Amino acid sequence: MPQSVERWVERIRSGDPRAIARAITWVEDEAPEAAALLNALRPVAGGAYRIGLTGPPGVGKSSLTDRLIRVLRGSGHRVGVVAVDPTSPFTGGALLGDRVRMVDHALDPGVFIRSMGTRGRLGGLARSTKDVLDLLDAAGYDVVIAETVGVGQSELDVVHAVDTVILALSPAGGDQVQMLKAGIMEIADIFVVNKADLPGADRTVRLIRYMVDLAHRGGWRPPVLAASASEGRGLEDLWEQILRHRTYLEESGEGRKRRLRRLEDAVWDQVQARVQRAFLQWKAARPDWERVLEEVADGKRGLEGVVDEIVHSVDFSAGRAEGGVL
Repeated sequence: MPQSVERWVERIRSGDPRAIARAITWVEDEAPEAAALLNALRPVAGGAYRIGLTGPPGVGKSSLTDRLIRVLRGSGHRVGVVAVDPTSPFTGGALLGDRVRMVDHALDPGVFIRSMGTRGRLGGLARSTKDVLDLLDAAGYDVVIAETVGVGQSELDVVHAVDTVILALSPAGGDQVQMLKAGIMEIADIFVVNKADLPGADRTVRLIRYMVDLAHRGGWRPPVLAASASEGRGLEDLWEQILRHRTYLEESGEGRKRRLRRLEDAVWDQVQARVQRAFLQWKAARPDWERVLEEVADGKRGLEGVVDEIVHSVDFSAGRAEGGVL
């Protein structure tokens, strides 16, 4: 890090886009600078409202995000966006489709948009997405949006990263809704049927409302909205429903519960990452590792016994290997 942590924190908190971009790159690459910077920034984060926009491929998530940014900027909000794209099989980076659709905001100093690749991670988000949301929060963006890669039944990471989850669907999605209902349908706080100018939109809205009524057991009842990002219709209503949900979270105490669960998830993510790093370092220092695997494969050693030996010989708490007995 060419400057002190304090200086980087100062630049990020002042909204310096170049400093924010560099810091996000460190976080994505799990660079040594990232941990110290995030530790310094997290105490000043927590003021942003976090919105997750998810849904199957092709429903217009990026177009909805683009239009929602316009509504938020019109209300004076500073907006940070993390758009998760599929990882390119050639470069390893994001395919950048989301930023292309949001190019109109490129010169707005009140908007920061970052695309990131999944890098092979399932769940709809990249491994570093939650940390980047923290960073944008600390940088003074009072609304931050996480747009997931196209998802199906089980990609539910977004619910652990944000305050309000928006699930976008398309009018031709009757069968799609039936496919999704056992998984991602249950995490939505707000449903949006985009492309409402197309045939079948009213039917899809009615179907989702029927499903919401069947599943509703008190508390927040997810509203079902119709919108057309291409025509700019329905986005003001979407923002009003987000504000309603925010009020519900604050008044019911559910918002604090969600923040605590998010913190627990962040701790678990860090524990997993530290254990993984320690194990990989330990394995790299073991020239006999392939022999051990062969012995397990041949039935000469038990798998659980090998695991026990690893657990007792690696200093996971320090994130590094101290030796081994294998």
